[in-house]
Amino acid sequence: RCGCKYGLFLPSCSASHVVVSLVRNYPNYLIINLDKLDYCASLKNLETVSEKENYKFIQGDICEPHFIKQLFETEKIDIVLHFAAQTHVDLSFWHALEFTYVNVYGTNVLVAAAHEANVEKFVYVSTDEVYGGSTDQEFDESSPKCPTNPYASSKAAAECFVQSYWERYQFPVVITRSSNVYGPHQYPEKVIPKFISLLQQNRKCCIHGSGLQRRNFLYATDVVEAFLTVLKEGKPGEIYNIGTNFEMSIIQLAKELIHLIKKTSSESEMEHWMDYVKDRPTNDLRYPMSSEKMHNLGWRPKVPWKEGIKKTIEWYKENFHNWKNAEKALEPFPVTEPFAQLNVP
Repeated sequence: RCGCKYGLFLPSCSASHVVVSLVRNYPNYLIINLDKLDYCASLKNLETVSEKENYKFIQGDICEPHFIKQLFETEKIDIVLHFAAQTHVDLSFWHALEFTYVNVYGTNVLVAAAHEANVEKFVYVSTDEVYGGSTDQEFDESSPKCPTNPYASSKAAAECFVQSYWERYQFPVVITRSSNVYGPHQYPEKVIPKFISLLQQNRKCCIHGSGLQRRNFLYATDVVEAFLTVLKEGKPGEIYNIGTNFEMSIIQLAKELIHLIKKTSSESEMEHWMDYVKDRPTNDLRYPMSSEKMHNLGWRPKVPWKEGIKKTIEWYKENFHNWKNAEKALEPFPVTEPFAQLNVP
């Protein structure tokens, strides 16, 4: 097979969409998907491409250095997109050590193996949360990192390891920081699929704290286009914000979904479908972010909120049970089995 080999290290809602897009649009490229198949993974998200000749699935753990080294030696991967991480902020407060292990140590294992294998480009997928919160200042790529929760802290630390390979070896790494992604395929522990699924089951939206926290939401296909742009145009050693000006508070989000799913505009009826619960230990108010650097590469978000949220609501009607443990995700706070014992080498 001609063309290059892409190694995509999942899990992630946006990662599954990137896999599907690459497999469908680049038949001469072999797309290799490595996934540990943790609690939030579902291979059903990739059923549409699972039988394609240019797609290969491998189950494995980025925290196993010998396995990862062998993978690069065997598959001769040219380009890496590293999405794999523990990502649920609420869960990170209870399992900070495990988040550090997977997100920091696992990333170090992966970038070291990719460097040794002379990979042509290594894209590390980070988050806007590394900047910390802000009520007014807009963050750009030069803004200092100031994470306020264990998840964001682990992503910021992982960024430092990745960036060090550029500084020391000129290894062609690129870092992306994106706003909240929503759309089909997302495990329902995240706020949009959680609220949709709760309402579709005639249950109330659980609002953490005041619900005045504001978030920027990007539809999955827009994020796919951003990653394809970074793959083609992103310069080694650079960081790119992948953001949107579309922003709404969690209360606004709940009301919007109640209106769409429960067909009501009555304030009293909307209040009936909202349940206020204790807030998590820290909950940043906003993550305002400039994406001018990505705009200069030719990318801008295209999918309007009304279109994206409608498609998302429809998808969850049919696909909520794509995950065996999806019901657990709908609790106000994480309900998970303890992480497996860490086997640090």
